[in-house]
Amino acid sequence: MPHATLLPDGWPRPKGYANGVAARGTLVFVAGQIGWTSAERFEADDLPGQVEQALRNVVAVLAAGGARPEHLVRMTWYVVDKADYARRTAEIGAAYRRVVGAVYPAMTLVEVKSLLETRALVEIECTAVIPD
Repeated sequence: MPHATLLPDGWPRPKGYANGVAARGTLVFVAGQIGWTSAERFEADDLPGQVEQALRNVVAVLAAGGARPEHLVRMTWYVVDKADYARRTAEIGAAYRRVVGAVYPAMTLVEVKSLLETRALVEIECTAVIPD
């Protein structure tokens, strides 16, 4: 395992993320990725579809840095509609598992008024650590 998850004594185990992660190695920082293709075209106008594409973009950037999804230690998700996120968690979770797998880094979800690209519904930024 490239990193250790942190769970304080007495805390319940979180579902789908970690409270904290300890890691050592080469850091790979992934700028916010949105749900468009490498040709900057949106193929989905729904949140689960854009999440899946944004995660594919994250994985592509990780690969360019020599990292894989299992090296992820931190993710921040920016969504324009947290109620939509809450309604569609099953679909979003399925998309996450298809692209990233059973990897659960420390994660934060933030609702924002809007994103730079008008059609974007989600933006995901990450940090990965490639073990020494």
